[in-house]
Amino acid sequence: MTDTARLDRGLAQLSDLSPKGYALALHIRFASAHMMLQTYDPRWTEIYTERGYMLADPMVFWGFGHEGAIRWSEVNLPDPHDIWTQAREFGLLYGVAVSCGPTSSRTIGGFARDDREFTDDEIAELERIVKKLHAESTPPEKLTPAQRMALRLVATGRRHTEAAALLGISESALKARLRAARERLFVRTTAEAIQRAQEYNLL
Repeated sequence: MTDTARLDRGLAQLSDLSPKGYALALHIRFASAHMMLQTYDPRWTEIYTERGYMLADPMVFWGFGHEGAIRWSEVNLPDPHDIWTQAREFGLLYGVAVSCGPTSSRTIGGFARDDREFTDDEIAELERIVKKLHAESTPPEKLTPAQRMALRLVATGRRHTEAAALLGISESALKARLRAARERLFVRTTAEAIQRAQEYNLL
């Protein structure tokens, strides 16, 4: 199973456990997540983003200060913007925060339902899945020289046929290198792979 397929399977499990959605920031570095995934009500996500609530969210504060899992109702931190009261209007009545990884590359997730508190077993399962996703989505420290050169050529606007000719390989071999780079960077398109590789200074 490919890394992307494993990631998709883990995210599907999170969706099953979180009837009202989730937000998962994998590997937060320098105030930016390697991957940000959200399935909350889009209207709430829009409000949350427009108002910059991440910088004031008590769940996020808890996640940076702790590792483990906790019910939202047990987080005893200030909420000056009344974020949780607003979230309740979109069905986020009960929730769990999960945090793992070093502070230099922290993963934080919030998981919600509208009918009852999460059980201890459900919380343990959420924590297990998040830790697994954190481990499997660790940003690469480097690409192979072949992957890097393939991405560089495409990034400069070369067509696949031209790039393959410059490298002295078949077009199918070039596509295989690009596919491997996408898998390594946990993205679906070559354009996303180029952008992410540039962000991590891998090109």
